Amino acid sequence: MNDQTVLLTEVRSNIGTITLNRPHSKNALSIDLLVEIHRTLTAWSRSDDIRCVIVTGGTSRAFSSGYDISSIPTMMTPEIEEVMHRGNPLEFALDAVFSYPYPTIAMMNGYAFGAGLNLALCCDMRIAASDVKVGMPPARLGLVYHPDGLRRFIEVVGMARTREIFFTGNTYEGEEALAIGLVDRLVPREELEDTVYAVAETIAGNAPLALKGTKRILSMISERTRLGEEEMNEARRLMREAFESDDLKEGQVAFFEKRPPRFSGK
Repeated sequence: MNDQTVLLTEVRSNIGTITLNRPHSKNALSIDLLVEIHRTLTAWSRSDDIRCVIVTGGTSRAFSSGYDISSIPTMMTPEIEEVMHRGNPLEFALDAVFSYPYPTIAMMNGYAFGAGLNLALCCDMRIAASDVKVGMPPARLGLVYHPDGLRRFIEVVGMARTREIFFTGNTYEGEEALAIGLVDRLVPREELEDTVYAVAETIAGNAPLALKGTKRILSMISERTRLGEEEMNEARRLMREAFESDDLKEGQVAFFEKRPPRFSGK
């Protein structure tokens, strides 16, 4: 397989699988990978052929280590340039998963942090290897997370659990991740693929109109919790304030130096 193929795709009957393929960076979400996720799912959504999508990190110990800031290119292909001109590729990719018209399953083969965990929560179901590790570290890095990402966590685990996850930045392993609601099912690693495909086959064998209609209604219910324009403007201000802070710089340096950060609140 070509090492430059950052997203692998496979279609079995009515089941489509997308595999994050950046093992050297622990499947960090690069700009080109995000663009490929968006393009693939957008293309698949134009027909009713693929009635269940599986998202996985393959056979490694990483589902996704999160957003790859270092991947932002200085020279862009026309495809990447087009997507970036329209907005944030991360938001486009996550929305393509969340809004896919048929059910989606995250096959969580390994740890998922930051935007990688957000990607898994954009799926309708999460089936994980029993030794999975997950977490959201923005507070440890000095970042304010995007409202849509927070909304998806609230929908999955509730407001109280979302507060705990984001305020502490803790890592949750195995049974604890299951108990808090970040994964729906744990299975032994060697049984993960067979289990996920069995569930996907059951889903894809059901009535297409029922699957599509139910997911659309659930999506409409979800949309009712989206922030209004005035609230979004305030959220953008808070995100920008944190992004431009000294604390963000300190959080990044401390992360790479593997030491506790010394935040100043500025």
